[in-house]
Amino acid sequence: MTADAVTDLFEEHRPLLTGVAYRMLGRVADAEDVVQEAWLRWSAADRGDVHEPRAYLVRITTRLAIDRLRHLRSRREAYVGPWLPEPVVTEYGPSVPDSAERAVLADSVSLAVLVVLETLSPLERAVFVLREAFGYPYAEIGAALDRSEAAVRQLAGRAKRHVEERKPRYDVDPAVRRDLTERFLAAASGGNLEQMLALLAPDVRLVSDSGGKAKAPRRIIETADKVGRFLYAVGLSRPSGTEVSTVELNGGPALVYIVDGVVDTVLQAQVDGGVIRCVYVIRNPDKLAGVHKGRAVPFG
Repeated sequence: MTADAVTDLFEEHRPLLTGVAYRMLGRVADAEDVVQEAWLRWSAADRGDVHEPRAYLVRITTRLAIDRLRHLRSRREAYVGPWLPEPVVTEYGPSVPDSAERAVLADSVSLAVLVVLETLSPLERAVFVLREAFGYPYAEIGAALDRSEAAVRQLAGRAKRHVEERKPRYDVDPAVRRDLTERFLAAASGGNLEQMLALLAPDVRLVSDSGGKAKAPRRIIETADKVGRFLYAVGLSRPSGTEVSTVELNGGPALVYIVDGVVDTVLQAQVDGGVIRCVYVIRNPDKLAGVHKGRAVPFG
C-alpha cells in the first residue's frame, strides 16, 4: 500500500473515529489528540496483518480514548464548578442519509446524553457508544476491547439501563420539541420572564460551566422561579452590542452570545415531558473556541 493510499484510507474513516472519540471524551481537543495518536499508530503499523482497516482503527481509537478518559477523570474532579461537555457545531455526513439514523446519532451527541455518559465507567461508556451510537455487534465490540461477547453484553445492558434511567424521555415529536426549545430560547434572548416561566418545569435545573474562567454560578440553580429570574437578570445585564444567534449544537438548537466578535456564552435547553427540564450554560472560553470558528464535528 502506497503512502498516499495509507493516508487516504485513514482520512476516509476520520469522521467515524472523531465521532467515537468525542462521544467518549466530551471535548474536541481530546478527541483530536486521540485520533492523531491513532493515525501515528496506523501509519507505523504492519498493515499486512490488517484485514479490516475500519475495525482496526476503531479498536485503536476506542482503546486510546479509554486510557485518556481514565486520566481525565482525576482532572475533572478538581474542576471549578460543574463540568459540561464542549459544545460542537454538528453536521450530517454523507454516510448518514436516513432521518431515523440521524436522530439516533443526534441523540447520542446531545449535551444531556453526554452528561449522563460521564457517570459511566470508561469501559461502560465505550460499549455504550459503540453499540448504541454506531450499532456495532457485541462480538466486534468484544474484539475491540479484548473482552468476551458475554462480558460486553453485560456491560452494555448495565450502561443502557443507567442511561435510560437518567436521560430525557423525549416523549414528544421532535418537531414539537424543537419548537418548544426555540420558543424558550427566544424568550431567553428577549428577556421575557413570563414566557420563560411558562415553559419551565417546576423542578428545572440550570447547570453552568465556566471552569472558573468566567463569571457564572458555581452551583446548580433549581426551581423555575430561580432559573427564570437568573436568566432574566443575565439578559438585562448583557453588554450593549451583544449579538445573539441560534445555532445547531450537539444536534439541537442553542443560543450563542457573541461579544466583541468572540463567542461569550452558549445556552441550550433540555426538553423532557413537554417542558424545559434543564438549562445548560457554557462560558468556559476554552470550550467555546470551536463554536466561534464554526468548527463542525460529524456524527460519524
